[in-house]
Order: sequence, then C-alpha cells, then structure tokens
Amino acid sequence: MEEVPTSLRDKPAAGARVFRAPGRVNLIGEHTDYNEGFVMPAAIDFATRVTVTSRADREVSAFSENFGEAVQFNLDDPRAHAVGHWSDYVKGVAVVLDQSGYRLQGADLKIRGEVPLGAGLSSSAAIEVATAYALLENSGHRVEPVELAKLCQRAENEFVGMRCGIMDQFISVGGQAGKALMLDCRSLEYKLLPLPVDVRLIISNTMVKHELAGSEYNARRAQCEAGVLHFAQSRPNVRALRDVDGQELERAREALSDTVYRRCRHVINENARVLEAAAALESGELGSFGQLMYESHRSLKDDYEVSCDELDLMVQLATQIEGVYGSRMTGGGFGGCTVSLVKEDSVEQFKNVVGEHYRRITELTTEFYVCTAAEGAGEIIHAG
Repeated sequence: MEEVPTSLRDKPAAGARVFRAPGRVNLIGEHTDYNEGFVMPAAIDFATRVTVTSRADREVSAFSENFGEAVQFNLDDPRAHAVGHWSDYVKGVAVVLDQSGYRLQGADLKIRGEVPLGAGLSSSAAIEVATAYALLENSGHRVEPVELAKLCQRAENEFVGMRCGIMDQFISVGGQAGKALMLDCRSLEYKLLPLPVDVRLIISNTMVKHELAGSEYNARRAQCEAGVLHFAQSRPNVRALRDVDGQELERAREALSDTVYRRCRHVINENARVLEAAAALESGELGSFGQLMYESHRSLKDDYEVSCDELDLMVQLATQIEGVYGSRMTGGGFGGCTVSLVKEDSVEQFKNVVGEHYRRITELTTEFYVCTAAEGAGEIIHAG
C-alpha cells in the first residue's frame, strides 16, 4: 500500500475532497505511441494528490506543497497561456476543460506530488489527471475515463506545448492494482494483464539526463515520419509505422537511408514485442517476458539510438542478479531510468549489488523506486 504523506493523513477540512492520480512506468513498447502502435505501462504507487475546496467565484488558486508556491488565475481570463512553470499543467487542464463545455466553478487546490520529478515517471500526467478529477467533481461534472485522458493529453499538447502521446494520461486514469495495461494507441482499446504478486518493479534512476534529449526526440519523430512517407507513396493507407510489417521494411531497405531504416525497424519490431509480451504475461511465462525486455533495450540502444552509457550499464548490472527476469531503459532515453522485473525476495540484493557497482563505476548514487502495479486515479475517501 502507498504511504499517505503526513500533511494529508488527517481528514481534509470540512467540505474539502481529495483526489489522487498515479505516475507510471512503461514495461515495454518505447517510442511506439506516436507511431500509433502498442505500449504496456503500469500505474505505480507514487501519486499526486489534489485537495479541492469549492469557491463561489471563478477564481482558481493552486498551492504546491512541493515547491511552496501558490498561483491564482481566473477561468474567464482570455489571456491564459503557458509560462514554463509547474502551474502550466494545472492552468492548462482548467482551460481545456472549460473550453470543452465543462463549465468549472472556482476552487482552492492544494497539490502534493510523490512522483519523482525528472525521472521519466510521468509526474506531469499525474498532476493533470488529479487536477482534472478535482475540478470536474468540484463543478458537478462526471467524465468517462477515456475522455478524461484525452482532455488531459490535449492540455499538455496544446497549452503546455509538449507533443506527448496518450499513454501517460491513459494509464494514470485506467491503471489497476496488480495489472499491466496493453494499450493500442490508435484505437485506444486496451487489455489488463496480470503481474504475479511476488514480483516487484524496480525503477533504477541513473541520475543523469543528457541535454540532447529534446532535440533528439523530435529528430526520431521526423525520421519515423520519413519512413511513413516512403511507404505511403505506394500504399496510401499507410499513415503510421503501425501499418508496415517487417517483410515490407526489408524489401524497402535499399530505398531508405540506413538511419531511417533502423528507426523503422525498432518501431516495427517493438510493436511485435509488446504483443508477444502480452501473451507471455497471460500465460505466466515471466522468463519470456524478461527476454523481450532485454531485446527491447538492445533495439533502443542500437537501432533507435536513444540509450546512453549509464542506462546500458544499469541493464548490464541487472542481468547479473539472480531473480531478475528482465530489464530495460524506460522513457524517452538519454538518461532517466531503467525498469526491472524482479522476484520479491531478490529486491534487497538487487539494490545492494546494482547500487554498489553503479556507484563505483560512475561515481553516481542511484535512487531505487520499488513498486507494484497500482490503482488508477480516483477520490480518496476518508472514513468517519
């Protein structure tokens, strides 16, 4: 069970309500979301909580316990725009909800985030989803989960200016305890898949984030789009790499640059790996699932070229620990975290051995986040 922060252990003030939304880790299916492919995230037991108290006007005040900062804005202000601040996620959600026909009532929000910032565990989606739930419920609106995820994604795309896919918001809304979720990023159909109770997800933070991450992310998207453009010339129904298979890619190898070919190969093979991984979880074959995680990492390293020395080292160290089924980088790359599927009774050995060797080689002290698959967003009901 997740620990409730000290500041929220007591009941909220009379009339206040508390909503939570989790971060996520992606088990397999990296850089496939914006290619309309398949991903397999799990919600984690690090969450953002928003305490909401209603106001009689159309003002929203938001106080971040983490930053010790407060902002205030009016829902009728046509000049609302992003300013590169944590409050952009709150304001963006409010603006998009109100513009989408969900007229909001003013509110006082108190926000506390447990999702580690900058670790690639989607703290942004957690604050978006928790804020959206709080503002909607405060205003008497109920929104279907998939629609809520779309609205939060739109806030990040259009207001904040980040061209993210829908995976982060979708799993924050739709996660389920003890389950991974395989999502079709085109149709938004999904399947919940069981994770054994004696398995833990260990997220290992390399404590590095290389500066080229943003520009390289945009370059990868452009390279994938170049591949799509080539295939669409002969097959107009191709609108994403999701529509191309491995045999078709091999036939086009000579017509593509080596870089575009390898980018396409990663995405096409990664989609296939997600489907295989889902079948492995359904049949309880964790060894097969783990091998697919290792294959995913090699592809991200060699074909998509978004790994780095620190991520590669972390995965290599994980392979040496008994009780580790698989390990791979997770997130956009160029630093951030790895995720490893580990037997519960091997967790301490993993942390000790991997932590010691990583520190000795890199002179960096990693952070480990030991998680289980958690429940998606909702209201925290206080008894009594």
